[in-house]
Amino acid sequence: MLGPLWLTPIAKDPSSVDLEKVANIIVDQSLQDCVFSKEAGRICYTIIQAESKQVGQSVFRRSLLNRLQQEYKDREELRSRSLQAWICYVTFICNIFDYLRVNNMPMMALVNPVYDCLFRLAQPDSLRKEEEVDCLVLQLHRIGEQLERMNSQRMDELFSLLRDGFLLQEGLSSLSQLLLLEIIEFRAADWKMTDAAQKYYYSEVTD
Repeated sequence: MLGPLWLTPIAKDPSSVDLEKVANIIVDQSLQDCVFSKEAGRICYTIIQAESKQVGQSVFRRSLLNRLQQEYKDREELRSRSLQAWICYVTFICNIFDYLRVNNMPMMALVNPVYDCLFRLAQPDSLRKEEEVDCLVLQLHRIGEQLERMNSQRMDELFSLLRDGFLLQEGLSSLSQLLLLEIIEFRAADWKMTDAAQKYYYSEVTD
């Protein structure tokens, strides 16, 4: 797996490697490995910073965003081909949104694609799959607050879907119901977990 040792020469001298190829390798690895997709944002951030400082260009960032856009366009096909690859992609794009900054703000170009992915996870067929509910809730824990600051109307619409799913949809597992209730309460508490809620939800999950 790609890791810190692999990253060191690129961070030291970005111009010594084909950064477009590196971007594609990182995306490919992220789609295959959900553990790696959680680390990929940090790795991409490191490479972008190094390239910007030493070369004054953004070949890597441009290549990365182009590839993310390409996968985003094919997201339904990706989901039908491999649920795991789809979940890895959502984890990856949310991770990139979390790490990449322009003037200390999240990238506007990623706001709607990220929302669209989360909306897809909130559809009835996705809510019946625990892996997709788990992915949705994890991403909202991580980036929900910053995403809401970028577009609060879409967050309202997303949570309207989640409330309807929780209250009205048949076929939800008890774990999915618990996760949905927890994230609805988490947002209602201004994206903070109260001690009582943590004790309740996490004792339920571990029991």
